[in-house]
Parts: sequence; C-alpha cells; structure tokens
Amino acid sequence: MRLLQEKLAKYDAPQRAMAAGIYPYFRVIQSDQDTEVVINGKKVLMFGSNAYTGLTNHPKVKEAAIAAIRKYGTGCAGSRFLNGTLDLHIELEKRLADFVGKEDAIVYSTGFQVNLGVVSCLTGREDYILWDELDHASIIEGLRLSFSTKLKYKHNDMDSLEKQLQKCNPSKIKLIVIDGVFSMEGDIAKLPEIVALAKKYNASIMVDEAHGIGVLGDHGRGTCNHFGVTDDVDLIMGTFSKSLASIGGFIASDKDTINYLRHHSRSYIFSASNTPAATAAAGAALDILLSEPERIEHLWELTHYALKGFRDMGCEIGHTSTPIIPLFIRDNDLTFLIVKELFDEGIFVNPVVSPAVAPDDTLIRFSLMATHTKGQLDYALDAIRRVFRKHHLIP
Repeated sequence: MRLLQEKLAKYDAPQRAMAAGIYPYFRVIQSDQDTEVVINGKKVLMFGSNAYTGLTNHPKVKEAAIAAIRKYGTGCAGSRFLNGTLDLHIELEKRLADFVGKEDAIVYSTGFQVNLGVVSCLTGREDYILWDELDHASIIEGLRLSFSTKLKYKHNDMDSLEKQLQKCNPSKIKLIVIDGVFSMEGDIAKLPEIVALAKKYNASIMVDEAHGIGVLGDHGRGTCNHFGVTDDVDLIMGTFSKSLASIGGFIASDKDTINYLRHHSRSYIFSASNTPAATAAAGAALDILLSEPERIEHLWELTHYALKGFRDMGCEIGHTSTPIIPLFIRDNDLTFLIVKELFDEGIFVNPVVSPAVAPDDTLIRFSLMATHTKGQLDYALDAIRRVFRKHHLIP
C-alpha cells in the first residue's frame, strides 16, 4: 500500500459511526426540499434546511428556472470573464446591488467561491485581515490564500477586536470580515459596535449575509439593513442557496471595488458561470421577497415561538435570536445518537460536532422555514422534549 493510501485508510470514524447505527450524514432525500421530506420511504419533518423563506418549491421560482433553460440551455460553457456572461447575470447583479444598498455587484457560482475569491485578493502582504473566530469555513479558506497578516478575535467580543486593531500599522489596510448571522450559533454580529471600531481605527468591513438575507432587515435585506449601517459596511456578501432558493452567491460594494474584483478574484475568473436556471430562480425568489413581506413576518412569529418553547423546556440554546437555534449537547457521540432518535421520531435535524466545533461545544442545529406550520413546530418541540429528557439534558 502506498503511503498516501496507508495514511487515509486509518481514518475510520465514519465506519465506526455506521457500525453503531448513528452515522448522520448523506441521508438521501427522495422528495422536494420542503417542510416535510421523504428519506428511505419515510416522511419526516425538515428542521435542518437553510431555506428560511421556504421558496424552493414556489411555482414562480420553478417556472423562472424552466423558462431560462428553454431560452439559454442548461449551462454557459465558460467563465463569466470570457464566454459565460448572460444578460440574466447582469440584470440580477444590478437588482442585488440595489437590494442591499450598494452601487454594483458580482454574481459567483457559489457562496463559498465568493468568500474564497474576495477575502483572498483584496488586501496585500503588508495589510491586515481581522476575523471572528466563528466565521464561516469559506471565509477561513479565503484567509488561508491571502498574503496579509491574519488576526483572529474572540467571538463577538469587541474588546478582543479592538486589541487586535491596536496591533495593526495605522497606515496599512485593515479589513474586518464577519458573518452577519453566525451559521451554527444563530447569534447576530454586533455590527454597530464593529462599525464604531472600524471608524476609530480606519478599517474596512465585509459582512457575510448568507444567513441574514431573507431573515433580517426590510424585506429581508440583511443584517446591515437591520442595524441601519449599510453605508458604513464596505462589502456585503450573500448566497442564493438559502433564502433565494437556488445556488450561487454575490458580492456587492462600490463600483471601484467591484471593478477590481472582476479582474482579480480567481474563483470568479476561473470558474464556470452559474447556470441560467440558477440565476433566473434567484431572481424570481428576490421578486417574492419584495412582494410578500408576510412570509418573513410568519418566519419571525415561528422563531419567537420556538425560542420561547426551547427556553421554557430548559434547553441550552446560547445567544441565538434568529431562526437558527443551536441545541447544545456537548458530546460528539451523544449528539449523533440524539439525531438518530429524533429521526426515528420523524424529525430531521443536523449534528454539529468536532472538528467543526470544539468537542465540548457540539450541538444540534434546528432551523426554521417560513413555510413551517405551528403544528409542525409543536410536534418537533414535543419530540425533542421526550428525547432530551430521556438523556437527562433537560429537567
């Protein structure tokens, strides 16, 4: 056996979990992505989706995707830089820039590619990137590719951020990169305080709005809009794979920044452009966000109801105030076991275990969609209460 295969063969954690009957990944869904899905012929309630607006099955979104395929085909056969730019892309970029309150935007093939390509190329060797320790993995991958000095600060800790800013050369570029809503914990970045520090130390700010768009702000415009600091944030990033019911991502900023990124962001220049169907679907989802504010209102009604239900139950849910609700278990194997037992009860939730989080921070990620009903939520709360009591996680 070659050395590479010998090394990789030693990794057997998935096999051990499978043997114990608690392996929770790659569960094959045999239906559409809705509040109820079918897995192995069994109907279960979906509380593990990022489709906060519940638009993946909306007729207008599906019709837009089908119409785009009829007109443009299934793919662009090249990068945006060369032969892969459609009028659909340009139109959506203008609409997204307007939606989040910036001059211009670029559409990428995925949200991961946005953070990878933007974070890695904006700053130089003598500059600084400051990042929250719980930033998304795509931001961290972008950091790894950057030649700048990287300074990590404690999660949502403004004293820690200021101490890191004080280490920076005042004459060099300082870019603070943060999640608007943190994807596992569900808490919101302290944007007003971050803006104040950025002004004090002449720093720039990039906000990842992957989990903020469609949830926070006017008609779901995101965290920056929610706090009224859009003009103070230099770059706003978003994805299509959550509230916009598609696949892709974008970065929005001033025209000079976008012009630079169009000609330097490698994950944009050297990747095939996102498909006509994905682009049109995201545009249709944006139409619905703007025309159906009651959708987000219902999502928040469910969120407040669920947060109260979990707190009254005695669950440890951290500092979340969004439709992302972490249920802390603090044990890898027990997290896997509880995910299985909840599935047996008809509830689909996601495990978050090490190395994604520290071993004593493992959790179950429970997330809501605007299309959930109160009855479905009540059923889930009852099932979680039974399983958690069984394992002495709640009184």
